Amino acid sequence: MNFLKRIENQTLIAIFLAVLIGISFPSIILKFSVIGKVFLKLLKMVVTPLIFTSVFTSLLNLKSFKTLERVGIRTVIYYLSTTSLSVLLGLFIVNIIKPSAEIKIHEIPKLKTISLEDLVLGLFPENIVKSFASNEVIPIIFFAIVLGLAALKIGKKAQPLNSFFEALNESLLILTRGIIQLTPVGVFFLVGSLVAKEGFALLLSLWKYAGTVILGLAIHGLIILPFILYLFTQTNPWQYFLCIREAPLLAFSTASSSATLPVTIEVAEEKAKIRSEIAGFVLPLGSTINMDGTALYEAVAAMFIAYSYGLKLTFFQQFLIFITAVLASVGAAGIPSAGLVTLTLVFQSVGLPLEGLGLILAVDRFLDMLRTSINVWGDLVGAKIIDHWLNKERAHSIV
Repeated sequence: MNFLKRIENQTLIAIFLAVLIGISFPSIILKFSVIGKVFLKLLKMVVTPLIFTSVFTSLLNLKSFKTLERVGIRTVIYYLSTTSLSVLLGLFIVNIIKPSAEIKIHEIPKLKTISLEDLVLGLFPENIVKSFASNEVIPIIFFAIVLGLAALKIGKKAQPLNSFFEALNESLLILTRGIIQLTPVGVFFLVGSLVAKEGFALLLSLWKYAGTVILGLAIHGLIILPFILYLFTQTNPWQYFLCIREAPLLAFSTASSSATLPVTIEVAEEKAKIRSEIAGFVLPLGSTINMDGTALYEAVAAMFIAYSYGLKLTFFQQFLIFITAVLASVGAAGIPSAGLVTLTLVFQSVGLPLEGLGLILAVDRFLDMLRTSINVWGDLVGAKIIDHWLNKERAHSIV
């Protein structure tokens, strides 16, 4: 019975049943396809407020501008840099492989036309309420950052604001977990309706998409992150991984960087000998804003759906996917399938149909486990690098 209690196992069973019923009784499952659409709407409902509160509370947790200047800025720059590298890698690979599924297109989606001016102006919210209503993630994150910096500036006076948004963030996380618990139901009706409309062969075409994501994650996790670790600290990446291996392995089994966080901090302090004040700051921040694997997956998924619908994305549209994937991953919660929630924003940024999510849901759980492992591995690499930099500065100041 323990087997059935795990949501990933429930999701696998739901996929199997959806395929079976979608083939055998297509007319019946299509009558209830609205349930799958409700699941997608629930994902959209929670995503923008969750991203705002996550970014805002992460900034206020820095406590002061002194912490921000000493540790925070370096940590954020490192995390954004590695996340950007992962998205660029994902876009590079997906443009070479061009994975797609043969979807029967009834109506070709209209992509949003993007210019350089649109990109620049899109960074700044003209009306933050309108941005929330339109799920415009980039101006929302910009507003969260500048408001967070302003709150840091006023110090203790911002405590009521901090308490409110921390409570709101925790509430949204609980709500998100509740929605994700509905994943087996949502997957059943989305995948079932897809099979009923398009046939089982469509799901078989997912191997190329899954392979592209796995290839990107492997290159980032086995080559890029180890290279960065060695470049900045001269640490042997293989020995370091063996030292902290419990955390990425646990992340694979739980698909949650937040659930893994206590173990991540423990192995960082006890086995990697990273100072507790560094591990205690860098790793919790990383579990919130450092999502290398998630961002790569989102970029590949968006391009896969575009290829599947026969759409050609311009340079500016792909650049918008890059920006949105990086920033959306900053606000992704460290819980299972959180990337699926923020993926709705990446799709909306260029006008891709959200129905495409139903296609990739069939293999999402396994990919979620892999990308979470990469997320946690990236956190631990970052903690080692930040600790090394600060140790060097302290040594120089003593001399």
